Amino acid sequence: MELRDIEIFLTLAEELHFGRTAERLHVSQARVSQAIAKQERRLGVVLFDRTSRRVALTPVGRRLREDLQQAVDLLREGLARAEAAGAGTGQTLRLGVFGHAGHELRPLIEAFRSRHTGSEVQFGEINGSDPFTALRTGEHDAHVLWLPVAEPDLTVGPTVLTGGRVLAVAADHPLAERGTASLEDLGDNHVVDLGPDAPEYWIAAMIPTRTPLGRRIPRGPAARTFHEILSLVASGQCVHPLGEIAARYNRPPGIVFLPIPDAPTLHWALTWRSTADNPTLRALAQTAADLGPISI
Repeated sequence: MELRDIEIFLTLAEELHFGRTAERLHVSQARVSQAIAKQERRLGVVLFDRTSRRVALTPVGRRLREDLQQAVDLLREGLARAEAAGAGTGQTLRLGVFGHAGHELRPLIEAFRSRHTGSEVQFGEINGSDPFTALRTGEHDAHVLWLPVAEPDLTVGPTVLTGGRVLAVAADHPLAERGTASLEDLGDNHVVDLGPDAPEYWIAAMIPTRTPLGRRIPRGPAARTFHEILSLVASGQCVHPLGEIAARYNRPPGIVFLPIPDAPTLHWALTWRSTADNPTLRALAQTAADLGPISI
């Protein structure tokens, strides 16, 4: 059975009307009738019951429709994957991440490289004090950012990482002896002020402005980079909430990372400038969606 005849059969099986089938496929009604008659002669069975008032699939026709539809769907999926792979071939993406997040993203990057031969991902560093500028200037093609991101010029793609939170405190801080911290503890301490270049709603998702009981969480001193934050914490001037990944890859002297069990799970998503959307970026996003979030 030729592909065009399969298309005619499946369309007629959906429309159950020779005239509408012909219009939809831009062929004559006679062409539709000839194709169905040829299939029935070849198979030796009746596929459609026809009367002057109605067209209906026979039991054999219904089974053939199910079998052929599955085959057509697989064919389309294969072509779509091939097209996506071709779209991403040979391109390099500059991906901004925090600290060592690139290592956690290895399963995603390896899957992307495997699907899109010749494609590459280069990592760039971003700071919590200025999470969007490198995207908007084109220095980076995409960022992995904690959610929410509600910027009208940015597109939020699939979630790629999930994880908990820790509180960085000086080794001689009273909380260090407890071995754990709560969001309520932040009301008794200063946290770092990340400055005006990141929107308040985004900072508050990592560093809330109030404790669960409504107490204000004092902010200051100011810091712009991760290492500046660690220096302030080590000197005892403040404490600071961070993604759990920070504790996994950093063991600075004079600092203890305490789990915060009552803090909501962080979700980190691919984010890019909407006007800079391109096939390679879409290919990375599709790979991330297929792979699902990686738990830190």
